[in-house]
Amino acid sequence: MKKILIPTKLDKAAAAQLVAAGYEVVQNDADPIEATVAANPDAVGLIVRSEKVTPAVMDALPALKCVIRAGAGYDNIDYVYARTKDIDVMNTPGANSNAVAEEVVAMALAAYRYVVPGDTTTRAGEWNKKKYMGRELTRKTVGILGLGNIGRQLVKRLQGFECKILGYDHFLSKQRALNIGATPAELDEIFSTADIISIHVPGGPATKNMIGAELISKLKDGAMLINCARYGVVDEDALRAAKGEGKNIIYCTDVHPKDTAAMQPSADIADVMLPHLGANTKEANKMAAMRAASQMVDYFEKDDTSCVVNAEKPENLNPAHLQLSAMLGKLCYQAGGCRPIRKVACTFYNNLRSFRKWFTPWILEGTVPGAEHGLMPAAAEASFREHGIVFKAREPMDDKLYDDALTLDIYMEENGQEIKTSVRGMLADGLPVVSRIQEFDHLYAALPGNTLVLRYADRPGVIATIGQTLSEAGINIENIVAPRDAASGDSLALVKTDKTVTPVLVEILKKSIDAKLAFSISM
Repeated sequence: MKKILIPTKLDKAAAAQLVAAGYEVVQNDADPIEATVAANPDAVGLIVRSEKVTPAVMDALPALKCVIRAGAGYDNIDYVYARTKDIDVMNTPGANSNAVAEEVVAMALAAYRYVVPGDTTTRAGEWNKKKYMGRELTRKTVGILGLGNIGRQLVKRLQGFECKILGYDHFLSKQRALNIGATPAELDEIFSTADIISIHVPGGPATKNMIGAELISKLKDGAMLINCARYGVVDEDALRAAKGEGKNIIYCTDVHPKDTAAMQPSADIADVMLPHLGANTKEANKMAAMRAASQMVDYFEKDDTSCVVNAEKPENLNPAHLQLSAMLGKLCYQAGGCRPIRKVACTFYNNLRSFRKWFTPWILEGTVPGAEHGLMPAAAEASFREHGIVFKAREPMDDKLYDDALTLDIYMEENGQEIKTSVRGMLADGLPVVSRIQEFDHLYAALPGNTLVLRYADRPGVIATIGQTLSEAGINIENIVAPRDAASGDSLALVKTDKTVTPVLVEILKKSIDAKLAFSISM
């Protein structure tokens, strides 16, 4: 009988489900995880919540085959080390969506009706009825940033309050947003008009300080900002400065640098703050527990690895090709103007054709800023669909031979029109290179490092202007490729630099050479 350990406070539904399927279950949330694993070295499965699954924990379980995080994030599990031990790691995304959506509504109501200070002062013998004149949530304009699982659940919950809902999701088509029940809007419009703004975007470098001083300055008097996403998405220093200057902003947060007892940095500016309670409901706990148990049973009984987040790649697949696909995706997205994506199509040539599915997560990471990293192919395909993006892995035409190469096409939308951007790449001496951007072929420019991309009407002196401008900024040119397209009369310059070219300098260059396309990218 296979033994499964649950060293966490998880709903008993998981244990019951596993026992019914014929497994032995040891559930113990009273002792540290280290003590539980030490007492059960024969366990083959492990289900955790926030407990850290370290190399030492895995080493103490020589028979361990599968670790499941009952929740979405799995940073508490050393999944890289797990792979070296041939241990599969899974998560259960989406189980907590309704819980977080309801928490947002609870925080909005608590802030509007002074629930926390009202309770505290009344218990202290005060009677501040006049002081705590509240507001109603009904018929307010609510902006939702991110229309994923949580955002969509929040739309449903707010419809009962007759709210006008504005939705921002850079990767969702307007019609899909309308079908969900949100009116598509840009960030400027939301921050200028919404009474309440709720944030539901991924964390990470792509969204760090996404809500900065400029957007905060646009907020209406008395507007409410709710962050139940990730710490760092809101520039709390900018918010602190705005409040210090007298701007009336209600701030509610459930996210902090670390989930641990400490003085949290938002304590002086938050009107309502909670200890990351978003997923902390009995119902969400039970949902995550049941999903974890189902996945564990399917893993052992059906060899189902579709939810594995650290799967081992095929031995014959060069990791540099996977990196190539992510880099091409990032380049193609930038070259297309960072518009909302509708479709992504990739053609795999020669030996890469048999490895097509393994590229999906890497293409997702490259084309969709803020997308979750480390997904399995099936989960990456689901993430594409979640963003409203059609993903297609294509077969090459028989008469096209590009060795082990990739062609990536991104179809974007602007004013209802579809715009296609296409790139092709391969490995040269083991290094990812781009061989074509749109109609400009035979580039063979290295992708790693800093690259300045400029498209302009071909004429003498442009390269000299680019070089002089970069030189004056203290930036050295390491290499430059600048082919000319006879049909359009344009040139495309790919300039490798020793430093990142800042957005300000890109704009200066764009104006100085009247560029039709200008951006800088670092990979």
